[in-house]
Amino acid sequence: MQLSKPLALKTLLGIFTLVILFHVSVITQIIPYTVVWAGKLNSAKEMYAFEITSIIINVFFVVILLLRAHYIKHTIPERLLNLILWMFLVLFVFNTIGNLMAETAFERFVFTPMTLLAAFLLWVVVRRRRNH
Repeated sequence: MQLSKPLALKTLLGIFTLVILFHVSVITQIIPYTVVWAGKLNSAKEMYAFEITSIIINVFFVVILLLRAHYIKHTIPERLLNLILWMFLVLFVFNTIGNLMAETAFERFVFTPMTLLAAFLLWVVVRRRRNH
């Protein structure tokens, strides 16, 4: 059994909606900022800059996924959307490596599998199937 592209897209949309909510929880200090960004943030000011940037990037990613899944009408070429998704795939691979080296167990054991899963799901979405 193969994972379908529509299911991979829906799963990614669900995961990254939760990721955005997580980052909002950090900004609102429901979750302490000491458990994110490899435990390297030194102040609330740094946290706001990093978290706002992260939310913007994640919202952009979700919009690209919505466009790729055709949940939003558009005229953007599929090749461009796939190129952007390939860039995110590479980013998630590097982020997985970074999470493995994080000082906080939360990032190592929660975000490492999540970014690895995201990379795999993106691969399912953007890979080209060969006709036999």
